[in-house]
Amino acid sequence: MTLWTAKDAALATGGRATSDWAANGVSIDTRTIAKGDLFVALKDVRDGHDFVAAALAKGAAAALVSRIPEGVAADAPLLIVDDVLAALERLGTAARARTTAKVIGVTGSVGKTSTKEMLRAILSGQGRVHAAEASYNNHWGVPLTLARMPADADFAVIEIGMNHPGEIAPLAILSRLDVVMITTVAPAHLEAFHDIAGIAREKAAIMDGLVAGGTAILPADLEVSPILLAKAAAVGAKPVTFGTKNADYQLTHVQIGDLATIVKATRHGAAFLYKVMSPGRHFAENGLGALAVADALGLDPVIAAADLGRWAPPAGRGTRDKIILDRVDETAFELIDDAFNANPASLAASLDVLIAAEPQHGVGRVGRGRRIAILGDMLELGRTEIELHEAIARHPNLDTIDVIHCVGPRMRMLWRALPRNQRGEWVDTAPELAARARSLIDAGDIVLVKGSKGIKVSLVVDALRKLGHASADAKQGDH
Repeated sequence: MTLWTAKDAALATGGRATSDWAANGVSIDTRTIAKGDLFVALKDVRDGHDFVAAALAKGAAAALVSRIPEGVAADAPLLIVDDVLAALERLGTAARARTTAKVIGVTGSVGKTSTKEMLRAILSGQGRVHAAEASYNNHWGVPLTLARMPADADFAVIEIGMNHPGEIAPLAILSRLDVVMITTVAPAHLEAFHDIAGIAREKAAIMDGLVAGGTAILPADLEVSPILLAKAAAVGAKPVTFGTKNADYQLTHVQIGDLATIVKATRHGAAFLYKVMSPGRHFAENGLGALAVADALGLDPVIAAADLGRWAPPAGRGTRDKIILDRVDETAFELIDDAFNANPASLAASLDVLIAAEPQHGVGRVGRGRRIAILGDMLELGRTEIELHEAIARHPNLDTIDVIHCVGPRMRMLWRALPRNQRGEWVDTAPELAARARSLIDAGDIVLVKGSKGIKVSLVVDALRKLGHASADAKQGDH
């Protein structure tokens, strides 16, 4: 199906099309570009103009450029504009204007991507859904997501993130949101903010993008919840709260099992039941917020809850796999892969999942299955980073984790704060620990790997996976 014609794209961007073409999609990466895509030559670490020839050779319908690149013919299918990023934003604006889809914006310090995927699962059962790929939530990811939106979509889910003050509001305004959801506000990106109140004000800026009469789904239990509610009042949004006390959508009981989380809750005082096929209280809370979004859109609540129960998380965000060490006797260990990112709130949630998990005894050389945590540095925490890493040692029931290995200079603070019997290895870099993967685990163990993306503990995950074969009935979890 045609997404953009040369005429429509030129009209939207104010650019000049060199020929008549039609594009089925929009891409910024020649490694994943599909035949018929419009290639957008963004300038980031590399200049996208250097890849236009390769994109066209792979079957791109055209390229969005600010000049004719070297080695590309003047009559090649191009859309020439003054500024590529600004043109992509205008393309996103035009895509948003031509659809009648209800558009949902999601932000928060933790759980943006998993909540976006929960919403995709919920909404897909009741209409055509367009949602951001991966974590496309920044100054180019949001307009790219909008530019890819089909005109006949019923719903769109836009993930909006930030690293610095002032980033969220322009992206929210660009998206013209019908409903927004803030998952939580927690210490993250503190290098760029004075305190958590500053983070709350930035997250609350997503409400600047609400259309008249829009709804804001907000966490009720936070110290900064009053900041969020004040912003909703200031912009004339309808506030709907979720949480564990004094909330419109309120958790009353959470049962965390090895495979799923069963939740009892109330909706404006009326009791209901739902489940998430991933262990973790944080999944229960974000799932409750997602169900509140569905209600704000007027969807069938029974179908929404059933579809939420089939949600599975993206890879690297809490995925649980059984790694077979010996196929003859089926000895194995369980891996919780949460290596995509980390901050104090998401790390606490991951530790709770590990603490609730049950290792298998009597199958390995140690004889007793262990809970093992491999924790990498949490980055971008600013001047309080030392205290925040040390504070992990005071996490409730941390003593039920048998061994904690630490990766990175900041995590050395935690390693020093741990009791000697709980200390595993400390290494400066992830490859050092990955090289010793086999000595870290035994059959029956449950192993959590968690850290900020920049510390690369995903290398430890890769090394652990190579010790065996993931079973077909892999369990799932996420942040």
